[in-house]
Amino acid sequence: MSEQRHAGLAIHPVESDDHHELLKRRQIVRRTRWLVLIALVLLALGATRTVLLRMSNAKALETGATERAIQYVKTAFPLQPTAGQTLALPGTLQGYVQSPISARASGYLKRWTKDIGARVRQGELLAEIETPEIDQQLSQAIAAREQAAAGLSLAKSTVARWEALRQKDVVSQQDLDERRSATASAVANLAAADANVQRLKQTEGFKRVLAPFAGVITRRNVDVGDLIDAGAGGGGRPLFLLSQTDPLRVYVNVPQAYAQLVKAGQPVVVTQAELRGQTFKGEVARSSGAIDTATRMMQVEVALPNRDGTLLPGAYVQVSLPLAASQSLTVPSNALLFRAEGTRVALVDANNKIRLRPVTVGRNYGETVELLDGIAATDRLVLNPADSLADGDVVALAKEST
Repeated sequence: MSEQRHAGLAIHPVESDDHHELLKRRQIVRRTRWLVLIALVLLALGATRTVLLRMSNAKALETGATERAIQYVKTAFPLQPTAGQTLALPGTLQGYVQSPISARASGYLKRWTKDIGARVRQGELLAEIETPEIDQQLSQAIAAREQAAAGLSLAKSTVARWEALRQKDVVSQQDLDERRSATASAVANLAAADANVQRLKQTEGFKRVLAPFAGVITRRNVDVGDLIDAGAGGGGRPLFLLSQTDPLRVYVNVPQAYAQLVKAGQPVVVTQAELRGQTFKGEVARSSGAIDTATRMMQVEVALPNRDGTLLPGAYVQVSLPLAASQSLTVPSNALLFRAEGTRVALVDANNKIRLRPVTVGRNYGETVELLDGIAATDRLVLNPADSLADGDVVALAKEST
């Protein structure tokens, strides 16, 4: 089309520069749209990422809070003891027979033949006592006996004469009966005199103080010239203290909680701190069979052989009593809960819920304690339970460390 035709149609022709400028504008608009679209896509992606992160953080926070809200506990089962406890108790060694030797006759100590530490046999002489009063009393009793014998002899001869006279009817029956009665009285007087002589002879025999049994003299309380009173040594003390050192006795007091587990014939082990590395075996001889109301303990006697004389009476020793195993269940000491309402243990049931149960505590073994009732062997006990633990709390079992 020519310019004239354009002019006739009133259409102005577009210049080439304007056409290029229009193309540039269109390209700019197109690029702008793409940039805007890309920006919107990026913003959408960023928003989506932020939302997803927040949702992930919220879920992680919720999961962490839930995990932290769960109480993890360590548990253990009650145990049936297979071996008994060894009970160590203090005791003092005593002679199996320990007797104070006193005098039966009064006088002055003439001499003593055995001193402390001396081993004596039964019937061996320990001391002699001078008894001048008893000697004079014995002489007087012998004279009185002779007098009674002479009186009896006279009475018998008199009765014989009076019986002959009675046969001739010279004297009365009454007179004869009186003479016979005098004879019977003389017989009785002679018997009394004989008994008195025998008593004084036996008393005089006590001038010799003899050992009543074999043992060791552990104490001598008198010396030559001391005044001896019958029944006790000078000053009210015995002359000697005699102890039988084989076997020995040991008396121990067993607490009431263990009294039922101690039986006669039960073996024991005795140790003395000064005799390191040495042990002495004995056995329970007998027990009192009753609890002392003042101490709540039962006295037990232990027989201890001492053939070589190593152990000395009066020594302080430790007596170890191996007790029979108890039938009660034992649990760790850290499984107990001490509440105002009493002692409790926390059990975990099949639904992992806490059940607080009252128990009765028996003997304390240190790391473990005996429970007399309240639990069974299949119960799962919580160890180191928190003070805030309540009945019905849901818990989770912690994994045991390997």
